[in-house]
Amino acid sequence: MFQYDKRLGIPLPLLQHGWFSYSVKERQQITLEWETIRGTIPDRIGELEGQINRKQAALNEEENFDQSCRLNTEISELASIINDLWLWFRTSPDVDEAKKTHA
Repeated sequence: MFQYDKRLGIPLPLLQHGWFSYSVKERQQITLEWETIRGTIPDRIGELEGQINRKQAALNEEENFDQSCRLNTEISELASIINDLWLWFRTSPDVDEAKKTHA
């Protein structure tokens, strides 16, 4: 139900069906696994922020224009990954609401 996303560095949900097609028990299992994965996101963001800080420090010392552009591009990509991770961190299926809908 989850597939590792190399860019983000975490597994992401890969549901084959709509959320409500799964039984309550399956949704609870998916949610539990997602909450475990989701709990690792702040640490992953911290790792990426460290990479950004190192690249910014290198950029401050860099005199070669092409190398500066490359570092800026890498910093932008890392910032984009962090943004996507925060979006995923805020994503949480509501199993309780699913129970109410199908009860």
